Amino acid sequence: MDYIILAAVIMAALLGLYLLIFVILGLRVISSDQVAVVEKWWSFRGSLKDSIIALNGEAGYGPNVLRGGIHFKTALMYKLHRYPLITIPQGQIAYIFARDGAPLAPTQTLGKVVPEANNFQDVTGFLKNGGQRGPQRGILREGTYAINLAQFIVITPTDIKAAFNSSKNERMELVTMQKTLLDRNAFSPVIIMGQGPEASDVMGIVTVHDGLSLQDGEIIAPYVGEEHASFQDPEKFLGLNGRRGKQIQVLTDGTYYINRLFATVEFRPKTVVPIGFVGVVVSFFGKEGVDTTGSDYKHGELVGQGCKGVLEKPLMPGKYAFNTDAGRVVLVPTTNIILKWNKGEIGSHKYDENLTEVDIITKDAFEPSLPLSVVMHIDYKQAPWVIQRFGDISMLVNQSLDPLVSAYFKDVAQTKTLIELIQERSEIRERALGEMKDKFQKYNLQLEEVLIGTPKSPVEDVQIENILTQLRERQIAEEKKVTYQKQQSAAESEKSLREAQAVAEQQSFLTKSKIQIDIERNSGAALASKAEQEANQIVALAKANSSRITLEGEAEASKESNVGLAKARAIDAQVKAYGGAEFRVIQEITDKLSDAIKNAKVDIVPKTVVNMGASDGTSNNSSTVMDTLLKFITMEKLGVNLDNSANKPEANVVTEDSVKPM
Repeated sequence: MDYIILAAVIMAALLGLYLLIFVILGLRVISSDQVAVVEKWWSFRGSLKDSIIALNGEAGYGPNVLRGGIHFKTALMYKLHRYPLITIPQGQIAYIFARDGAPLAPTQTLGKVVPEANNFQDVTGFLKNGGQRGPQRGILREGTYAINLAQFIVITPTDIKAAFNSSKNERMELVTMQKTLLDRNAFSPVIIMGQGPEASDVMGIVTVHDGLSLQDGEIIAPYVGEEHASFQDPEKFLGLNGRRGKQIQVLTDGTYYINRLFATVEFRPKTVVPIGFVGVVVSFFGKEGVDTTGSDYKHGELVGQGCKGVLEKPLMPGKYAFNTDAGRVVLVPTTNIILKWNKGEIGSHKYDENLTEVDIITKDAFEPSLPLSVVMHIDYKQAPWVIQRFGDISMLVNQSLDPLVSAYFKDVAQTKTLIELIQERSEIRERALGEMKDKFQKYNLQLEEVLIGTPKSPVEDVQIENILTQLRERQIAEEKKVTYQKQQSAAESEKSLREAQAVAEQQSFLTKSKIQIDIERNSGAALASKAEQEANQIVALAKANSSRITLEGEAEASKESNVGLAKARAIDAQVKAYGGAEFRVIQEITDKLSDAIKNAKVDIVPKTVVNMGASDGTSNNSSTVMDTLLKFITMEKLGVNLDNSANKPEANVVTEDSVKPM
């Protein structure tokens, strides 16, 4: 019994001690990784009326939290709400919802940032310095925070941290807010880097959801500088008169801790102006500009940088973080553009995808379709003029160039027959190129080339094909003629080749013969020279001999002349001595004849002797042959005509036997 009483006393003592220490004295132990929100049950200052945090000792939630350690808070007056410290992992963002504070202004959607609140860890500083209730512009970045969850609700991707269970409506509002943030990927920073080889081609278009609205007539918020750290400091942005809505400023590569309740970011590709193009900027934002085209241009205006309209200076090839909500970049090719009026063919730029063959009517009433190709060029300096006038290249082609080119070739076709249209295509092309250049120049275009295809007939029309067949056959005949001529020329060339080969084969002999000819020629020349020298020598000797002979002849002649004169005088004396010239002649002849017979080696007596004796055939022994011969000679010298002699004796033939040798 005593033991039971003793135990009861001890239990009562322990209970009293517990009540004394933990209830009356309020001994509270808080670990180092916890904080506690103090809730006051009652106060002599009364309770709160229109607030949640008791800044002046009223009953309710106190502004300060208890950190790790031993604290004395009597349970008769205070209730502690323990929870772990708020820890935000690296690379994550947490959002704050303030339960107490000043109401938001009509132009606000988020509560302003209060620097005195020390990242929402100083509730008193927050409330006394104009902190506002509701979702906050400020965010929590990575780190650990001792936050009073009675005042601030912390929203993370996985939890909604609060000190007590809120009302159903408040809870639903917080869940909706968390879902909105998850949809915006708002718990992670904005990283503009992308993945893959085109990562650097991404930019961020920012839309601000807080602040003053845009001014009338504006569709995008103006640039307010860089002091707001690319929208990471909402208070600075609004302090620079930044306005809500789409922003002209864009985010480029980098990491940005942006409150996605304050501003959302849309990823878009950068504007790339490839090589061979320029980008003509059509600006939807800016002030009214001054026209730079001059008073003579009546088709529109070009303006300078920062103005609304078509900018006079295009973008050169490159990458640009161009805000496509603030304008449009029209790519204009600066390389040659090929437009094909042919339904089956489309150029690389696809500006001619709506073009078809030109339907024409020729002079001889054929109705073919004519395929065409036009090569043109746009000067990069003239590109803004073209876009300002036509809007884009497709509209230029479809609304201006197509009617222009079609009408021109329709007019040309009416002056040509079908065959002329085919055969004179080169001349027509040259003429079209020259005449259409001026027309293209009026559109700030440079025409480079006009190409004309072969006229095509409708599917069921064979007349054009028949004409083309005739032309082909005619051309084949002409080609055959040329082929035959070529063959003939080839045969002649082959003949020349054969001759040349034959000459080549005999070339060694020809060479030897030519060399021999040269040798003979040289030898002949040497002999001729030698002969000439000998001739000259002979001529010289002949001249000398001639002179000698002449002198000798003259001397001999003088001698003969003198001898003759002497002989003549002697003969004359002899004639006189003989009794006449006849006797002297006979004497002379007789002497000469005797000398001749003496020196000659011939028969003196002929085999047959004509006897001039009697007619009876008897020979006169007293007459000799010498006598007869002398008689004839004498009579001839004396001029006696033997044929007319009246006493012509008969001729007797005397044989050799009848003549005696002398």
